[in-house]
Amino acid sequence: MSGTLVLVRHGQSEWNLKNLFTGWRDVDLTPLGHEEAQEAGRKLAARGLKFDIAFTSALIRAQKTCQYILDAVGQHELATVRDQALNERDYGDLSGLNKDDARAKWGEEQVHVWRRSYAVAPPGGESLRDTGARVWPYYMHTIQPHVLRGETVLVAAHGNSLRALIMALEGLSGDEVVKLELATGVPMIYRLNQDSTLASKEILEG
Repeated sequence: MSGTLVLVRHGQSEWNLKNLFTGWRDVDLTPLGHEEAQEAGRKLAARGLKFDIAFTSALIRAQKTCQYILDAVGQHELATVRDQALNERDYGDLSGLNKDDARAKWGEEQVHVWRRSYAVAPPGGESLRDTGARVWPYYMHTIQPHVLRGETVLVAAHGNSLRALIMALEGLSGDEVVKLELATGVPMIYRLNQDSTLASKEILEG
């Protein structure tokens, strides 16, 4: 067995609460989101996990979640790499819109396709496949080498950037990955073999 990769979707954001398409818009955590991120850290601390390096996106909701986790495990000064390769999917013209308003404007079916298909992008935005096109090489070249050296790595990011990453880790199809739901602030612990295949997965729910 090689290393450990811990993935955490950021805690609830202000726009999650308001049912708005967020994407690359830089919105903060809600009070519940702060709580969820702190609880994620407590769960990981209870497992005795210590990290060698952390990665997060260029967006504050993921960065704060990352910092709460590091604080909880007693590693508040750990080296942390921020990169927009891990940003949420860009929703383009949908960004900032209420999801119900978007349905009223473009129709229920069209908005559903934009949200839940693998390869269809909203106007001016990214599909999940487009998101993967920046997440996968970043993971392969920048994150995975640490894991394969036997390190324990934290990635605090977003629903869709993590979906793309999990797609690669678990070998999911496009149809399978769009059905994958990731709760906010719930750590997922992946242990990898030295050939980069998946040895085990554990979700710290409840």
